[in-house]
Amino acid sequence: MKMWRCTVCGLLYEGENPPEACPRCGAPAEKFELVPEETAGIIERARKTNQLHCDLLAELAKIEAIADAGIEDNLDPGCLRTFTKAKEAVRLVRQFSVAEVRVHVNKNKWG
Repeated sequence: MKMWRCTVCGLLYEGENPPEACPRCGAPAEKFELVPEETAGIIERARKTNQLHCDLLAELAKIEAIADAGIEDNLDPGCLRTFTKAKEAVRLVRQFSVAEVRVHVNKNKWG
């Protein structure tokens, strides 16, 4: 299967030929370029890791909500310290993951 990229909006389309019009922005088929096979392979390979980053970010949001609830509950200094540390860790890991996603986007590994 070939991979095509809309040069107007960046949408990736998979098929033997580009669509008659971009499903996202409506650009005509002439605005699609064939993604080189090597690049398409990199994008396909990176999809699993990209999804894992999305899953990780979703789980971090859940952990942050738990930490916020624990901070609000403020049962005792030990609990407060634990939930505060958890929230700090979430922020750091989120920054790592978002930075890695940016790397993937900049290297055309996102699609």
